[in-house]
Amino acid sequence: MATLLAISYSPKLNTPHSRRLTINSTPSPSVSCMLNESKGFAVPRRNAMALILSGYILSISNTQNTTFAQSVVYREYIDSFDGYSFKYPGNWIQVRGAGADIFFRDPFVLDENISVEISSPSSSRYKSVEDLGSPEEAGKKVLRQYLTEFMSTRLGVRRESRIISTSSRVANDGKLYYQVEANIKSYASNNELAVMPQDRVVCMEWDRRYLSVLGVENNQLYELRLQTPEKTFIEEENDLRTIMDSFRVNKVVA
Repeated sequence: MATLLAISYSPKLNTPHSRRLTINSTPSPSVSCMLNESKGFAVPRRNAMALILSGYILSISNTQNTTFAQSVVYREYIDSFDGYSFKYPGNWIQVRGAGADIFFRDPFVLDENISVEISSPSSSRYKSVEDLGSPEEAGKKVLRQYLTEFMSTRLGVRRESRIISTSSRVANDGKLYYQVEANIKSYASNNELAVMPQDRVVCMEWDRRYLSVLGVENNQLYELRLQTPEKTFIEEENDLRTIMDSFRVNKVVA
């Protein structure tokens, strides 16, 4: 017996973190996708007017939500003890125990986060970010470090990576910073223990943009890290670059 699935339509909320819900199902051979146009689509005039008015009100509401969503409020995180600061979106939450010196995450897009890594003061004697070589050489080191951290023991896992851009800039504090942008894609089999090759279908797990800002102060190397899904980066590029440009390393007064 075929089951009829009725789906009611509701307007999509136009917010920066709205997500599309996809229902995967296996169609039954006995189920027809053809709609019966002669039944179920007659709407009384009074109901039709109500639908038109409600759609108009929701359209105005969505427009207001879009305008509100476009204005991002930033907060500034200042670590005077370790000597760095940066801006971050005010609705992001701090996650403790993540292994970094500081870690913030988008509460809606869980793959989007920001962190700061600092080299050990006892084992590093950096004088300038140029100690890493050119921006291109620094970019290779950053990408290599990312790939090392993402190493997996799972069967069939494959990573594709590329450096998108490397650059240097002198900020308004007079210090030199390197910027590195990279893309990493992860592929894995959906049935890694299958015996037959045709049963081990390889699919993309994730596609992410990684942005790093490198600076040197207090004889230490500081790295601001931004991670975001590639699709989200396209939507939020200006906001993420604002975060990158806000990163500063500061002299620690003993």
